[in-house]
Amino acid sequence: MSQACVPSGPVAAESSREQPGLRTRDDAAVLVLARLTGSVQDREKTAERLVAHARAAVPTSSVRASGPSWTVRQVDDRIARDLLRAELLAAPVVLVVLLITYGSFVSALMPVVVAGVAVGCTIPLLGGLARFVHISSFSANAALAVGFGLAVDYTLFLLARYREELATGLPRSEALDTALRTSGRSVVFSAAAVTVCLAAVAVIPVPLVRALALAGAAVAVLSAVAALLLVPACVVLLGPWCERGDPFHRWRRTRLGEGSPVWRRIARAVTRRWTVAGGAATVVLVLMAWPFTQVQFGVMDHRIMPASSPVAATDERVRADFTGAPEQVVLVVLSRPVPAKRMAEYERAVADIPGVTGVRKAAGSPGGGTVLAATAAPSVRAGEDEAATLIKAIRALPAPGPVLVGGRAAEVEDTLSAAKRALPWTVALLGAGLAVLLALFTRSVVAPLKALVVAVVSLGASLGAVVAVFQNGTARGVLGGFTVTGMLDISLVLFTLAIALALSVDYEVFLLGRIREEYQRTADNRLAVVEGIARTGRLMTSAALAVAISTAAMATSSASVIKMIGAGVALAALVDAVLVRGVLVPAVMAALGPANWWLPARSRPCERLSGPSTAG
Repeated sequence: MSQACVPSGPVAAESSREQPGLRTRDDAAVLVLARLTGSVQDREKTAERLVAHARAAVPTSSVRASGPSWTVRQVDDRIARDLLRAELLAAPVVLVVLLITYGSFVSALMPVVVAGVAVGCTIPLLGGLARFVHISSFSANAALAVGFGLAVDYTLFLLARYREELATGLPRSEALDTALRTSGRSVVFSAAAVTVCLAAVAVIPVPLVRALALAGAAVAVLSAVAALLLVPACVVLLGPWCERGDPFHRWRRTRLGEGSPVWRRIARAVTRRWTVAGGAATVVLVLMAWPFTQVQFGVMDHRIMPASSPVAATDERVRADFTGAPEQVVLVVLSRPVPAKRMAEYERAVADIPGVTGVRKAAGSPGGGTVLAATAAPSVRAGEDEAATLIKAIRALPAPGPVLVGGRAAEVEDTLSAAKRALPWTVALLGAGLAVLLALFTRSVVAPLKALVVAVVSLGASLGAVVAVFQNGTARGVLGGFTVTGMLDISLVLFTLAIALALSVDYEVFLLGRIREEYQRTADNRLAVVEGIARTGRLMTSAALAVAISTAAMATSSASVIKMIGAGVALAALVDAVLVRGVLVPAVMAALGPANWWLPARSRPCERLSGPSTAG
């Protein structure tokens, strides 16, 4: 006889003989339920011990485990291994990209070192936060992978500006001061923008979302601090070594710090025909964003693991072979005593709801009440429309007293409802926070509003691609295959949205800073846009490649949650740095002209500024 042990919670086993739904029809397997108590971490640890004890107790039988706590444990273990492999794959490729960008082994190694220090400092910080809030290894690992890309970004822009100033003939100390005053300021604002994005997402009352947001904010701040402290120290200590050792010097036409001829030609063409260029870019981005209009939100379950994994296979067997599977049971709790006749009428009413295959009294509740267990049809899956309709129907049913509805389907429905209710507040905080930050950075009213509109278009394109691939299964074979569920986990979509928006603002900060600096110098908006693109286009492309490589490596994971974050962030970085910053932004800024820099009571504030540049 084989057994299916489902630790969905501690440890009280229910007799399969008393409940036929816990046995298969051919008596080939029995389902043992265990209800776990304690925090999320406690339940995961209990699940691990429970499965080990169950297998030791019946060594001659096949014991397979499933259930939320056991699934999360297996997912965390799988993700930890997959992300380690991803980081090992990404690091050498990122190093080659940086070597091509910098033309120096020492300079190429510096971002990797800074990223390593930032990640190393984040780990104990997250360990401390875990004492107060639940931060799973999945949350920590996902945030660390994104933090690696941010640290490389920050170091890249600081070092590039230092090398640029050095190429003009400035002494090393003055070149470093200028880099810190310009790009250093951009790093500070960029880290603040990332933190604002993630803090706004933390408003969503879902533990996983808050854990991801806290971990991401921590790694963003530490990445900026590491870059601002370590880059100047390394530059001072290493001196001329920062420019030596270029294996590609024979093939270089320009060096770091010089404007890119390719990006200069693109910027001139875009600003000359901004209507055509901007319109074409907008059409492409809107077409990419269209699938997002059909997004279906849900909550992740065992299907985030490959169908061949033991935990996923066991969950599917439990759903197919046992009518008493925990996921199919909806608990209806009446806390007050109810006359037998009225209770019988209520039971019949619950049983008549479409999707309910049976109702039984599960146990008595404190105070003399009753707990009913309504079994849903196998086709009713938590998180899908049919399950949501069933839960709403039970709650809307006239009851003989106060009623509480629980179970997996109700839990998922409540989670989605809470997230959707908090979403407007998240959007409001995101918009207000980023608008204020960008207004302070650019000293303009129009530029921040333009940046937010462009960011929304860019985000829509990235999320539309995520829906097409991960919800609809389009071209899923390219990513190694995964189970298509027809929905996206709302926590992961929000986290991916926040990171993608943060990257969008990150590139916007550096680009706007440089364009503003050129506008201060020339008072010519079109020339400022062209030179700003020429000076930053190559760097943003390299930075986007570094982020895309470090996050795309996550898509090699066998867990679909990590695939989605990795592929979504990688695509967002590339689309934003190339199509949005290279085409759409210069087209819009050319259309707006000097109005880009408008402030109330001062029509041309940038021309009136004097003294050293403070732009990014």
